[in-house]
Amino acid sequence: MKRAITATLLVATLVGFTACEATDEPGTKADRTVTKDAAKDKVKTKDTTADTGSAEDAAVEPAAEPTKEAKPQKPAAPKETAEEANARETAADYLDYSAFSRKGLIEQLEFEGYSTKVATYGTDAQHANWNEQAALSAKEYLDYSSFSHSGLVEQLMFEGFTKEQAEYGVNKVGL
Repeated sequence: MKRAITATLLVATLVGFTACEATDEPGTKADRTVTKDAAKDKVKTKDTTADTGSAEDAAVEPAAEPTKEAKPQKPAAPKETAEEANARETAADYLDYSAFSRKGLIEQLEFEGYSTKVATYGTDAQHANWNEQAALSAKEYLDYSSFSHSGLVEQLMFEGFTKEQAEYGVNKVGL
């Protein structure tokens, strides 16, 4: 038992010293971790053997401890300006109130006084599903008026939806 404790302390001391040293080992961090884990398993195997042999038999030369590699720093995400935050919040309010196409929402924000760039930012920050917006818009139109399939597609395209989005929306409402 004493031999196992001594061997464990010796290994822990050696691992502690090597962890403080920089490593120039080739391979990835995963490669070095596998090697380190194999050395630990070997030490455990030696510790569980019979109490025969010397203390040197119990001490296994550990693999060098991997150092924490410096991760390349990502450039900081650009901060949202107050005007961009306001445009984002205004866009969210509009989408909570009614269905919009991407183009229509940008135009609405421009009407509110936002620049095209800021209006586009506020709109894109919503990550809206424009197909679903087309379906909601088609439903809103059908709630108060009658349309043919092609007439409703044209109306949605006039509102700024693409032909594909308009077709999706009209089909989704069953027209």
